[in-house]
Amino acid sequence: MRTTRRVVVVGGGMAAARLAQQLGGVPEAAVTVLGEEPHAPYNRVLLAEVLAGRYAPEVIALPRPAPGVAWRAGARVARIDRSAHRVVCEDGTEERYDTLVLATGSNPVLPPLHGLFGPGGAAAGVHAFRTLEDCLALGRAVREGTPAVVIGGGLLGVSAARALAARGARVVLAQQGEHLMERQLDAGAAALLRAHLVELGVEVHTECRVRGVRTSGPGGRVTGVDLADGFRLDADVVVLACGVRPRTGLAREAGLALGARGGVVVDDTLRTPQDPDVHALGDCAEHDGVLYGLAGAAQDQADALARVLSGEEGAGYAGTRALIRLTLPQYALPAHALPGAPQPAGAGPLDVAAFGQTTPHPGDDVVQLADATRGAYRKIVVRGDRLRGGILVGDLGSVGTLARAWEGDEALPATPLLHLLTHDGGY
Repeated sequence: MRTTRRVVVVGGGMAAARLAQQLGGVPEAAVTVLGEEPHAPYNRVLLAEVLAGRYAPEVIALPRPAPGVAWRAGARVARIDRSAHRVVCEDGTEERYDTLVLATGSNPVLPPLHGLFGPGGAAAGVHAFRTLEDCLALGRAVREGTPAVVIGGGLLGVSAARALAARGARVVLAQQGEHLMERQLDAGAAALLRAHLVELGVEVHTECRVRGVRTSGPGGRVTGVDLADGFRLDADVVVLACGVRPRTGLAREAGLALGARGGVVVDDTLRTPQDPDVHALGDCAEHDGVLYGLAGAAQDQADALARVLSGEEGAGYAGTRALIRLTLPQYALPAHALPGAPQPAGAGPLDVAAFGQTTPHPGDDVVQLADATRGAYRKIVVRGDRLRGGILVGDLGSVGTLARAWEGDEALPATPLLHLLTHDGGY
């Protein structure tokens, strides 16, 4: 007699959607997804394109799960009762499970800025940029010429600044570090990215620490941002893009172990060591000491867990060799960009890719090409016959070959290393 296993997934993001899609055709699995957001699942990677006005929200919707999957939108989970194998929602409803999957994602980091919070919560005009609701709220708040400050110059901050500029906002990007996207890029690549943002009209400040947020009026609406050097930036909108941290409150309260990076500890079957019936994946999961926080890794984990739960022999997750790619399409310049100069047709497209260890160790080979005229920058780090990392900005025609060598940990071809960075062996 066939036994149906009840699989409950807490979280309605990309990882949950991928897992539900994979398990939808498994007759032995009855899948229920508890998604906190009221929206259908969507591609979070494309939120900046929605904010920029290039895509309507429905365009980034993910394929609907298989008919056998029960997807409960707007279902916020209050607690997990592991002893009774049940999940209790804030509305009082319960879901019983045989297998529980935590796909709770991550929360935006809220910096300890003076004036950021008042008695009623965050000051009016302060926005995170993590969910579709965040994106839609920002879109409603911005008009042509709206002064906006983006705090944080990582991947999320760069995407938000560029999208706001495309909507016509007057954008200032404040980055505390020495250059943009410090976790992925070196100074040379970051300089090209900065030039691209400046061409769009974004005012970029690096090594710039924000001290506080200024507000006025009974509602505490944002009027500006104070910098540590005493300078003040006018702002009607402030976007917090200071990073994310794994969302693990439910796991912690349920007695599950968290790792050194703050994620739910899982083994190679994405199972928690405290409870064989509980798994975790995506932004909230910490595997082998690594907290990825990347869509590609979350999808790899969802695929691996689907194989595990389907009973595939030897199925498991061995980690993801992540390649980060940021594609910045061509946008028309806002009317206020480059005042006094003839208006170009728009800021051209820019592609950025980064992977692995981009800071060489002693004995590593480094090949680097830079062409400011063409807006191109390429750098790879090689150890022996293996690619250890790389940064590519501009024309990414060579990214496919490099990505395959990196992701498969393959030996590099016996050709001069320069040829890996050019289409024809040289410029």
